[in-house]
Amino acid sequence: MPTVEHPRIRPGVLEERQYQATIAERAVEHNTLVVLPTGLGKTAIAIRVLAELLRRRPQESVLVLAPTRPLVVQHARSIARAVFAAEPIVLTGAITAERRASLLAPPQVVVATPQVVGNDLAAGRFPLERFSLLVFDEAHRAVGDYPYVAIGQANRDRSNARVLAMTASPGGTLARIREVWANLGIERFEYRTDESPDVAPYLHGIGVEPVLVPVPPEVREIAIRLRAAVVRQGELLRHLGLLAAPDPGRRALLELGTRLHREIRAGAADPGPHRATLWQAITAQAAAMKGYHALELIESQGADALREFLARQEPPPGRRWTPAQRAFLRDPDVEEARRQASVLTVDLPKIATAARLVHEELGRRPGAKVIVFTQYRDTVDRLVDELVRLGDPSVRPARFVGQASRGTDPGLSQKEQVGLLDQFRAGEVNCLVATSVAEEGLDIPATDLVVFYEPIPDVIRTIQRRGRTGRATAGRVVVLVAEGTRDVGLHRAARARERRMHDLLEEVQAEAERGRPPPPPATKRTQKLLTEYR
Repeated sequence: MPTVEHPRIRPGVLEERQYQATIAERAVEHNTLVVLPTGLGKTAIAIRVLAELLRRRPQESVLVLAPTRPLVVQHARSIARAVFAAEPIVLTGAITAERRASLLAPPQVVVATPQVVGNDLAAGRFPLERFSLLVFDEAHRAVGDYPYVAIGQANRDRSNARVLAMTASPGGTLARIREVWANLGIERFEYRTDESPDVAPYLHGIGVEPVLVPVPPEVREIAIRLRAAVVRQGELLRHLGLLAAPDPGRRALLELGTRLHREIRAGAADPGPHRATLWQAITAQAAAMKGYHALELIESQGADALREFLARQEPPPGRRWTPAQRAFLRDPDVEEARRQASVLTVDLPKIATAARLVHEELGRRPGAKVIVFTQYRDTVDRLVDELVRLGDPSVRPARFVGQASRGTDPGLSQKEQVGLLDQFRAGEVNCLVATSVAEEGLDIPATDLVVFYEPIPDVIRTIQRRGRTGRATAGRVVVLVAEGTRDVGLHRAARARERRMHDLLEEVQAEAERGRPPPPPATKRTQKLLTEYR
């Protein structure tokens, strides 16, 4: 296997791939957004570009930005292993601001979280003008108030550092893709799909299989009750002239809630009848949102998840009910749904189906690795318990969740997360049951099966999850879809949105060849950071 030959890259470390060389050569000369399927070596491209910038401009530093500490550490290790340079400097929030400032001594390679760099820029402690290259990993985050935006625009003001932005999925709308492009000052667009001829020889294929899970009639009846409760609150909102239909969907309800709370704040001193109507509407909107969440749980997670959610809605002893709690829990259909759930002897068989898929994969291929993704920590815990109950030594599961502890549910520190990933790579753990924390940036070269416990409509997250497999060998993705529920629509929507994203990328690529659009206006937070930086 031929390897990359470059005066600043250690011999024998990087495999020579022509598409990586082509993209890197262009990225050295132009601010470039690289959109490449996961597993095709975006990090290798970044190493080639930073090595060349270190060669050309040896008195200047390079900056690699990544959204999480584990990913920062991972990039620092990769660069240290591949590049002839001093050990990369790692800057995260775990290091004091004064210590971070003292570590900056060009020329060097700096790997950092964007939060740290954004804050230090605003405080005048980060010498951005001394850098020849800025690498934005997971560049799809460069929207809204995320620190990538302020850093990108500060760099545009100084017009010094080359920009290399990398992602597997820049966004599901043309506006979002353009926003990423404009915020980072992109000049060139390098886009590849699974079907691009120069990358096809390096892909091993990912088969995506929807697995339909039957919904017992008893579970379906509870779902009907909960939907009736949502519609009851929606009818009230429609009567108040705030909704066009009694079952408008989650997004419309969220937007309505934002608008109502804005009106309450704006008219805080008004004690009149309009304020009373606003509070009535806010109560109905909050109760409807609780109903939607309960409906989602029974349809996609099962009765155990619903029972736990309903129990958490009860105020603790000595605390009064909120109006929304009372409106939701005292709804007659919610009361009946709760009674039925409390005596239910059957459940949505998703846990059993997911456990069976994991058990079959690891039994058939003892060296295999599996990741199961789910939206909820409660489901993570139930699934890990189910896999442990199998009593099969060939199945070695572990929960992989975020840092935050929620009540009695402990999170995992970043050190614990990194340790679990090391165990996963070594095979000591062969099944991670994970929430969204595992979607981005895992350096796992050989995950054989990815299970979506429920479909998700977000195209970026879908691609990130699916990209955990199919790297070193052919991969397999299974999506569990509860029959006749919102799962069906979400699965269909995810596929349609991904097709649409590829069409949009073709459109953006054509725009890139014609020239760059003007940047969108900065948000208030971004403007504040830029003002302080200037």
